[in-house]
Amino acid sequence: MAEKGRRSTVRLTARGAIALALIATLAGYVLTALIGVEQIVGAAFVVATTLGVLLVNRRELLSLVVTPPLVFFCATLFVELGRAFGSVSIVQSLTLGLYTSLTRGAPWLFAGSAIVLGVAWRRGLRDNVRELREELKAGAEVSRPRQQPFVPEPEGYFEPRVYGTPRGED
Repeated sequence: MAEKGRRSTVRLTARGAIALALIATLAGYVLTALIGVEQIVGAAFVVATTLGVLLVNRRELLSLVVTPPLVFFCATLFVELGRAFGSVSIVQSLTLGLYTSLTRGAPWLFAGSAIVLGVAWRRGLRDNVRELREELKAGAEVSRPRQQPFVPEPEGYFEPRVYGTPRGED
């Protein structure tokens, strides 16, 4: 049994939340191909990113907030690469497919990113940003050790032989 006052909830790492969003978006593309309803991709993306930001550890919110656009792009690129390999012009098909899919998914992408940012802000993103600033500030304030003044090597250190022969006096 769980102790009183402690929650026994599932927590994800940022990587786990990103993987959840990527797999859900790819599954949305598969379901769209099977059923034919284009909104499934966007809905799967929004639900997965929202679920991910709700389940991620608070200390990893900062790294999760910046990834939804990258996750959506990677999933779309993967799907469009698969579609392009069956066409005559792979580059043209890939370019047109990416343009079409990203244009169609832009409202979902913006909605998912906004929801992730809003939920993360409520869960403590501000504290993560503050800690990062303090770490960066502390790293910049660390005084670097002063360099030793130039001390030449003692005379004659390399002079006794040049290419194996003794050097004559000048």
